[in-house]
Parts: sequence; structure tokens; C-alpha cells
Amino acid sequence: MTDTPRVSILLPCRNAAATLDDALASLVAQTFRALEIIVVDDGSDDETPALLDEWAARDHRIHAVRTPAYGIVAALNTAAARARGDVLARMDADDVSAPARLERQVALLDDQPKLAACGTRIRYVPRRLVRGGALRYERWINAVISHEQMLRDLFIECPIPHPSLVMRRAAFEQVGGYRDVGWPEDYDLILRFWEAGYRLGKVPEVLLQWREQPDRLSRTDPRYGDDAFRRCKAHFLARRIAGRPVVVWGAGPVGKAFALALQSREQKVEAFVDLDPRKIGQTIHGAPVIHPSAIEDYRAAYVVAAVGSLGARAEIRASLRRAGFREPDDCCAVA
Repeated sequence: MTDTPRVSILLPCRNAAATLDDALASLVAQTFRALEIIVVDDGSDDETPALLDEWAARDHRIHAVRTPAYGIVAALNTAAARARGDVLARMDADDVSAPARLERQVALLDDQPKLAACGTRIRYVPRRLVRGGALRYERWINAVISHEQMLRDLFIECPIPHPSLVMRRAAFEQVGGYRDVGWPEDYDLILRFWEAGYRLGKVPEVLLQWREQPDRLSRTDPRYGDDAFRRCKAHFLARRIAGRPVVVWGAGPVGKAFALALQSREQKVEAFVDLDPRKIGQTIHGAPVIHPSAIEDYRAAYVVAAVGSLGARAEIRASLRRAGFREPDDCCAVA
């Protein structure tokens, strides 16, 4: 192992004493050895600082940085500023990486030079807390593997689980690092990689145990709520399709909310598509509701499929293909 690490792990934490040992143990046990672990203690007032001192004394690759409670974005950028590796990896203090995680991800980056970033499949733990939406999300994110699949589903959800993210430092710096703009910092970063023309990938193995708990930041902070995700998606989608009118396929709550988000970005919504005969002919947010058979009259528009049901989403995609719309150039699915 050289003195300069190849991989720098960015690990922010606050009051993580209950889980930090397991997280760090999984990192020091990585089969890929040329790494450093930069732990930014973001204002902890429990035993976290003492634990970090113990770990740093045992393994010279662990570097502890203490800051006031500035928040996760500041902590991530603090860690990135101290990183020496040309590859940056993410990890949270309540998750656990499989021993071969970094070895597999670095190998994927080395094998595919055009990839800017990659993730892995995940498994939510403990399983007794994993139900409903978390199970559906786990199935979805573990099925989205290739760059092409990620492009197709980019506006459904963030396609790379943030704690599994590994990225080239040069690409990270080129797009401006992490930003605090009022919506999820990981999704914002992935969408900027996409805007810059970078490719994304995923190792098709479960290499991260992602802890599910009610007080997780993504469950409690409004920056990770439905409205914040919608604003994020509308911001980037409007920039990509600027100048084209939009047709929203789905006149239910998801479609209406997404239409408003697009309109707030000065994006014209030209029509809604719906199967419900009670809605057809009505006007929503200034746009008529049309039957799916009329979609060919809107070939110049960009179509946003805003229907949550997986079965319905597949049917809409098939209808759009038959009408000559290409995904993602002429249409995309959102959630």
C-alpha cells in the first residue's frame, strides 16, 4: 500500500455512537486496502468523539475532523476538501459495507473509464422495520443497474443509493461538489453528473446494508420530503426540455403536483392525459384533459408520465412507444 490512498471515504456523523463501531469495522475490513476514512463529526454531544479517537489510534487510515453542527452538506464538503484519493466513496455511520464493496466498485470504474460514478445493490436492515414503501424502493433501486436503465428512470427517484456511491474525484469537482439548495444533496449531485454528460453504473451485488430507522434524516428533514424531490426533478427536467411544451400523462395527485412544479419553472403544460371519462374534457391548471388516443396530436411536446402504479407506468411507456415517442428524449416517467 502506498502512502497516498486511492480511495477517500467521506463519512459524516452526528451522535452516532450506537452504530459507528459497526460502520467503521466494515470499512477497515475492506479487501481494497489503499484507502483513507475521513470522518467528520458534525457537532456530536454523545460518545462519538471518544469512539473516533479510539478508532484513529488503532488504524492510521482513519482521520477524525470535528466541526460545529453545520449539517450534512457542509460535513461532506469538509471531508472532500481533505481527501487525497482520486476516487471518493460515501458511507454513513449507521450502515455496513460488505468486505468486497470498494474492490468491486473500483474495478468497475477501472473497467469502464467513461463512468463518473457507481453504486451497488442494497439491503435494508433490520428487516423487521422494512415494509411497504421501503420494500418497493429496495426492489426498484436494485433492478436499475445499467446507465441506460438509470437514464430511463432518472426522474422516478435517485438511481444510486447515496451511502453506496463511489465517484471519480475529477468529475465530482467538475460539477461543483455537494450543494445545499433545499432538496436532496445526493440526487442533486447525480442529476448534475447527468447534465454534464457523465455515465453512471452499479455493481449488481448487494454490497451495502442500509439501516432503516424512523428518525433517519431522510425521514424527518423537509429537504427529503415529497415536495423537495418534486422541485428538484422539475428544476432539472425543465432545464433539459426548455422550449418544448409538456403533456402530463396522469391527472391524479401526482400529475397535478408535478404540473404545478413545472409551471413554477415557467414550463408550459399543454395538456393532461387520463383514462377517466369524468376527467376528459375538463381543464386542470389551465390545460385540457385528453384521452390517450389523442396523444399523437402532441408530437412536439415532451410527455411526463406521472402515474405511480408500476403496471400503469409500463402500459403508458408502451403507448408512447407506439405513438413514436422515444424515452428519454421525448418522454420520461416521474414519481
